Amino acid sequence: MYWVTPRHLAGDDGALADRIGDTLTGMARRMWPTARNTLLYVSPDELRGAEWILAAYPFELGGLPVAWQISARPLPSSAMTEWNAYFTTGVPHEALADFLLALDARDEPAAGSGGPATVLTALSAQGWIRDVDRPHTTATDPGFSSSVSLETLPPLIHDADPRPDLMGWQAWAEPVLGAPYLWCASFSASVPHDMVAAFAYSLASPYPVPRHTLPGSAEGRLTVIRRG
Repeated sequence: MYWVTPRHLAGDDGALADRIGDTLTGMARRMWPTARNTLLYVSPDELRGAEWILAAYPFELGGLPVAWQISARPLPSSAMTEWNAYFTTGVPHEALADFLLALDARDEPAAGSGGPATVLTALSAQGWIRDVDRPHTTATDPGFSSSVSLETLPPLIHDADPRPDLMGWQAWAEPVLGAPYLWCASFSASVPHDMVAAFAYSLASPYPVPRHTLPGSAEGRLTVIRRG
C-alpha cells in the first residue's frame, strides 16, 4: 500500500467501480443491472441516479471511456434528467465519492447556488492557480498537470437545456504534456456550480490517498508519503 499525493494524479487504483458502488450502497441506493450490461443506482426519492456504464462503452472523453454517469431530476416523474456529469476511468474515486455525497445531501438535487467563482474559489483554497489569460474560468494545479475549466461542452453531453454551444465545467489530468490523459470529467451546463466545487475541492486536496497500484503516466510526479 502506498500513500501518495497529489490526489489528482493518483488514479483510481483499478477500483473505481467497487469504491463508488460501496459509496452508493451506503446511501441506500437501489441497484439493478440493465439490458445494456450497466449497473444503475437510484436514490429512494428517485431524483438522483448513478450508472456504471463502462461495459456499454457509450463514448469517450479525451480518448478515455466514460465509466460513471451521474444525473439528477427535478421530479421523479420527469422524463428527462436536469443535468448529467460524466467521469472516465482513472478519476480519483475520492473526488467522485465527495461529489456524490454532496449530491445526496441536497434537498433539491437539480437546483444549486453560486456562480463560476464558487468552483475557482474552492480550487484556490487548495493552492491551485488561476489561469493568467482566463482567471474567471480556469484553474490549474501548481504542477501544471491538471486543470478545471469552464468550456464549450463536448459532443454527447446531455442537459435539459437544449441550446447549442453551452458552457460546462471540464476537468482532466495530463501528467505529461502531449501524452494521453490520465482521466477526464465533464459536467453538463445545468450542473450546479457548488456541486462542481465539491468535486474540485476534493480533487485538489493535499491529503495523501492510499493506492495499491500507481499510474505509470504519473511516475515522477507523485510523492509517496509512506508505504504499508
